[in-house]
Amino acid sequence: MSSLRALALTPSRRPIVLWLTTSLMICIGVLTLFPLGLPDVAGSDKDHHILAFAALVLPCAALYPQGLSRVILGATAYGALIEIIQPFVGRSGDFLDFIADLAGIGLGSILGLGINYAAQRYANFRRRIVPSRAANVIPLYDPRPREAAAKDPLEP
Repeated sequence: MSSLRALALTPSRRPIVLWLTTSLMICIGVLTLFPLGLPDVAGSDKDHHILAFAALVLPCAALYPQGLSRVILGATAYGALIEIIQPFVGRSGDFLDFIADLAGIGLGSILGLGINYAAQRYANFRRRIVPSRAANVIPLYDPRPREAAAKDPLEP
């Protein structure tokens, strides 16, 4: 339960999301714009684009969904900008990479919102308060004297 309390709605999540998103943007920029000469990594280039942009959007969708629309617009512009800049730095820009970026943005948004929804439902379930008296229940036994029960039948 304590691990899910970290996902509870608090105003302090916004700086965490901003820091995570900015860090992921820098990592994505370094990996996509600098020719690093890395050895072959499992998966295709499109898979890497999908995973990178899903990871970029996921923290905001899970922790701060109020800012998700701005992050989606920013991530879309960032993906387009990367594909425009890549030919100038010795890499090849590809429209299909941009489509993979959009798919990753959608996947990260859906997964993050699902995580947020599940965490909210769990938190609400844990906080649910059982009412002490229901209005539609007929009391079978009232421990109060008859005079007190006659004056105030259902109120405590």
